Amino acid sequence: MASSAIKVAVLDDYQGIAAAKFKHLEHKISVEVFQDTINPRSNEEKERLVLLLKPFTVISTMRERTPLPKGVIQSLPNLKLLLTTGMKNSAIDLDACTQHEIIVAGARGLGKGDEKTPPTSIDSTLQHCWALILGLARNIARDDAAVKNGLWEISPAIGLKGKTLGLLGFGNLGARVASVGAYAFGMEILAWSSNLTQEMVDRKAESFNLPRGTFQVAKSKAALVAEADVLSIHYVLSDRSRNILGEDELSLMKSTAFLVNTSRGPLVNEKALLSKLNAGKIKGAALDVYNEEPLPMDSPWRCTKWGADGRSTVLLSPHMGYVEEGVMNRWYEDTATNLELWLDGKELPTKLN
Repeated sequence: MASSAIKVAVLDDYQGIAAAKFKHLEHKISVEVFQDTINPRSNEEKERLVLLLKPFTVISTMRERTPLPKGVIQSLPNLKLLLTTGMKNSAIDLDACTQHEIIVAGARGLGKGDEKTPPTSIDSTLQHCWALILGLARNIARDDAAVKNGLWEISPAIGLKGKTLGLLGFGNLGARVASVGAYAFGMEILAWSSNLTQEMVDRKAESFNLPRGTFQVAKSKAALVAEADVLSIHYVLSDRSRNILGEDELSLMKSTAFLVNTSRGPLVNEKALLSKLNAGKIKGAALDVYNEEPLPMDSPWRCTKWGADGRSTVLLSPHMGYVEEGVMNRWYEDTATNLELWLDGKELPTKLN
């Protein structure tokens, strides 16, 4: 390999998918893969991340894993191209990239075009959300462990038919989760987000060939939380929505209710949620997202004996909502395509800044 090869850093490729996608460019680039996330929250970790990334001209990132704030971006003088999976990444300071003339390009997940309409990360997250809901309701993880340890039936499952599915956030994904709840499980659907109207949810119902009125808008966020038997979060994280579920809202949940979060950890006040679950104030929670990812080894989410001594049931997954084989491969194929276009001096169709 020529000494002039452009240095490419691949961050957070936990499954080791990316390197093979860049193989055809190896005569032009030198690729180094880093699978351990460094979160630059402290000055020490920031300096460690900057030292790691300084030599690289190109960085390939997985959406919202390693944060790349202004303080890191401005300390990377060699960086010219920042590639991310997905078409948005709140972990990247786009303004800082623009200021320092760093191109940021996303990936739509279309891949090589072998499928006319390939499944997207929304399809993947929809399935994962329902896997978590059913996992809680049917005691899947707990009963699996019980059977493998010589036990048998411990307690009954929870039926979903006729229960109220509450959707905090009702965009494309939230509406699709609602349609499954209504059509497949006969659940009552209640939704809330700022500015959501009955006409809007009725149009959503019709788009799924469901009657108008199948989806109902809650009178308020408090009413949604209080009435939901299953509360599923599908809100976009922003400064305004951070801690949208705080101690006051969580205290309104039924003692028999489940909370499911496949959106973003900081939408829920983590301290308040841990307190409620430790006290067994709700039936259970299923989480795919957290304030800090990957979870530290000493995180209370990892270390607490959930479902015992009066604590709520807690089902955890490691941010797997979008981590589906096809989606991940197509994202990295698009990333490699963007890199090749850039190397050839061509315009990138998915520039984000």
